[in-house]
Amino acid sequence: MDCKHISHSINNFIYICIGGGNMEYILKLINLLIFPGFIFTMIMGLFLSGVDRKIVARMQRRRGPKISQPFYDLVKLIGKDTIVPRNANTKLFIMAPIIALVSICIVPVLFPIYNVTFFGGVADIVVIIYLLTIPSVAIIIGGIASGSPFASIGVSREVVSMIAYELPLITSILAVCKKAGMVLGMETTYSLSAISMAQKINGSFMFSIALLPAAIAFLMILPAKIGVAPFDVAEAETELCEGPLAEYSGLQLGLFKLTHNIKLYVMTALFVVLFLGNAGVENENLVINIIVNTWILIVLVVVITVLFLSVVRGLMGRYKSNQMFKFYWTVPTILALLSYVLVSFNL
Repeated sequence: MDCKHISHSINNFIYICIGGGNMEYILKLINLLIFPGFIFTMIMGLFLSGVDRKIVARMQRRRGPKISQPFYDLVKLIGKDTIVPRNANTKLFIMAPIIALVSICIVPVLFPIYNVTFFGGVADIVVIIYLLTIPSVAIIIGGIASGSPFASIGVSREVVSMIAYELPLITSILAVCKKAGMVLGMETTYSLSAISMAQKINGSFMFSIALLPAAIAFLMILPAKIGVAPFDVAEAETELCEGPLAEYSGLQLGLFKLTHNIKLYVMTALFVVLFLGNAGVENENLVINIIVNTWILIVLVVVITVLFLSVVRGLMGRYKSNQMFKFYWTVPTILALLSYVLVSFNL
């Protein structure tokens, strides 16, 4: 079969799908699997991980790995065998990384790229909060299922970490939701597209006096939520042999590592959507609009990663569990609550 015949067959297939009224479903599938879904999110997560490692290495006067190294690491892990411990709960042990990866890959599909929404809804924020919690819960389940003492210590630290940062994280997000609702003439909105629209009207929330404390709190929460130093108390490679992941290997370990890398992109992009939603260019051509604003998003995400994750990781040592808990329930929590109060009084 020659190339011309193959091309003709593909065109006929696309024509049949479009002619059958399935174009909308094909676009949704493309959004889920390619852009802004799994493939784009995976590439961005691995790229940001490479940039982060390179910056930290330069700060420590090392040459460091290539920016593409996380891609090679993922391929290497996928090609290795998965060893299931004898005392492990096999089903939970294998399913935990898959659940974590699927949940984190759904989140960026809900993000609007400036004024373009792919999967909009009235309660995007509520769904995102739930989905962002699932990877941490999956790590806890996987660690317990492995039956390792190192994993059990890491699991207890992961639980403490979640309790510490979830309160200020949710409070800062609620402050943004309330502010966006007030701008649009309603009480509170939980729609990301509505939050983006409010910032087009009122300017980016990052530069609002009322929401500046919430933005600072969110940036403080990023290292703990992503699981990087100085708040990577659960994995703590130098202490616990990666904690909950101690018994993982091969494909399953690769999926957990990929989830971690994707979370790096998802959390920084969420900050851009919530606090820098007015950073974009509007164009009548939809394709040009998406391409230009995607590049703006990528630049902002890289800047946030370098300034508030890589630099912090290179300068600071790891916190203890009790120190992290005390820090998050004082400074970020107070800042987030302050923003919520200021927004409530319309200041």
